[in-house]
Amino acid sequence: MSILKRFFIATLGTITGIWITILMLFIAIIFLVVGMAGKSSIKTVNDNSVLHIKLSGAIAERYTSPSIQEIISDGGLNENPTLSDIITALDRAAEDKNIKGVYLECGGAALGIASREELIEAIGRFRKSGKKVVAYADAYTQLDYLVASAADQVLLNPVGHVDIHGIGMTVPFFKGLLDKLGVEVQVIKVGSFKSAVEPYIMTEMSDSARLQSTIMVDSLWSYYSATLAANRSLAPSVPNMLADSLSMSWSPTQLADNKVITATAYGRNVKTELCKAMGIKDKDDLNLVTPAEYLQSDRVELHKPSEKHIAVVYAVGDIVDEGNEGKEIVGSKMVELIQRLADDDKVAGMVLRVNSPGGSAFASEQIWEATEYFKSKKKPVYVSMGDYAASGGYYISCNADYIYADATTLTGSIGVFGMIPNFGGTLTDKLGISFSRVNSGPNAQFISVTEPMTPEQKDAMQRNVENTYDLFTSRVAAGRKMEQARVKQIGEGRVWIGSYAIKIGLVDAIGSLHTAINALAKKAGVAPTAYVNYPEDTSSFLREFMAATASDGIKGISLDQLQLDAKTVEHLMFINRLRTMNPIQARMPAVEME
Repeated sequence: MSILKRFFIATLGTITGIWITILMLFIAIIFLVVGMAGKSSIKTVNDNSVLHIKLSGAIAERYTSPSIQEIISDGGLNENPTLSDIITALDRAAEDKNIKGVYLECGGAALGIASREELIEAIGRFRKSGKKVVAYADAYTQLDYLVASAADQVLLNPVGHVDIHGIGMTVPFFKGLLDKLGVEVQVIKVGSFKSAVEPYIMTEMSDSARLQSTIMVDSLWSYYSATLAANRSLAPSVPNMLADSLSMSWSPTQLADNKVITATAYGRNVKTELCKAMGIKDKDDLNLVTPAEYLQSDRVELHKPSEKHIAVVYAVGDIVDEGNEGKEIVGSKMVELIQRLADDDKVAGMVLRVNSPGGSAFASEQIWEATEYFKSKKKPVYVSMGDYAASGGYYISCNADYIYADATTLTGSIGVFGMIPNFGGTLTDKLGISFSRVNSGPNAQFISVTEPMTPEQKDAMQRNVENTYDLFTSRVAAGRKMEQARVKQIGEGRVWIGSYAIKIGLVDAIGSLHTAINALAKKAGVAPTAYVNYPEDTSSFLREFMAATASDGIKGISLDQLQLDAKTVEHLMFINRLRTMNPIQARMPAVEME
């Protein structure tokens, strides 16, 4: 019987191997066909072309290949442009005589305020060319309208609305849930403002967290209202009036009378309005080109890694020791990349684009050391901060020769915490699982997820966290050329907005990624367009494959069906990751801006 069993197992294994081989060959053939088709389907950019920017759905900093989970849940296809593509296309199109203008189609984009700040700046640079920008929406969300306000014309559907209501911040708290599950989260931290741990041990904001959040919200609203007033030539009081009166109840006539919009138009008439604004005689001649299509056309020549250039390195997402590169900042991979660029004679300098709330303190230190190695090669390092560059995100930034932040960037949060979950209550009290242990000493199982720490172990963890905080603040002090005592004074885990971070020395200047690239290119003696994005985008083949094979039939359970918002899901995933993540974290609190 055992011989027969082994025979069946071996046969089954062989059959499985054959099927896997056939499947891989099938996928390879599809990739080849799609790749060949993609090469012949490059869109023509004629002399009546308009750059068509769709602001809807999630807009990432840069394209990353979809994970298996994303492929299963939504087909893995994200047709939205990236922020990098949009801004690069705007800058190149400004000098292209075939591009007559820009059409902003606003449909509810998921994009941070600082990222929108950079987009508004890019639109402003485009308009200096004398070309027109026209925005349209069936209904404007508050943040989409902020971008649209930078356009020459703001069109609205006759039965649409503009929703301006002010800025709020929501933080979900999970202690009640964790108590019901029998999970105890043991916290050790440094910094009275280090509120990232509060959702797991409290049921509402602490006084310090509420003070910090209030200042943050007020600062963001000040930026929003000032930008709106400047872009639309409104009286400074008008944005507050719009918010206090809930502008979504205003009629299009009221909005037009108050210069909030330019005019109304149904969607089918937008092309006619575009032609009028951009001097195109017949709407049939109008050629709408997306940023991705434009950058793939022969109208745009991008710099090559084989030529002297600035390396723009994207550090986006949580900082982790091990993880999904592209979706997270994997310490070892980022270190390897920076070291490779440091040793590359074609790289004249590096702009580190940081958009991260932080994460592993260990990985942050490794990336900090890699930037030190890069600088040892007599190459300058500049940092460009996006929506977030906080805690670990600031750790990896502080060693730069010069730091740019957007006015609304959330940065600082210089603090450290440790979180050790104890699932003993869940396993024993809820599920009836008991444990017997044999140890060589009282600390043989120092970090256990099934029993609480002893007082001695908590003291040891506290010393570990304090040592990490001391190292963190010493790195900031050295990089920013200030006393460590001063760093600790402005640290304490407190989050600062970019416009205020300049005043306390954490940031050198307000500026976008475009600003940082131009400044470093000038310092390094290369052209402003002589930059290459890293990690290098080798995924265009996969993008074409996914576009050709995505099916509406391959869908998973949506967040709407689960009645959970994205930030709550992020918190729950974080709780799950506590089992395996580095216990010492440099991370800012997760918040949801509304």
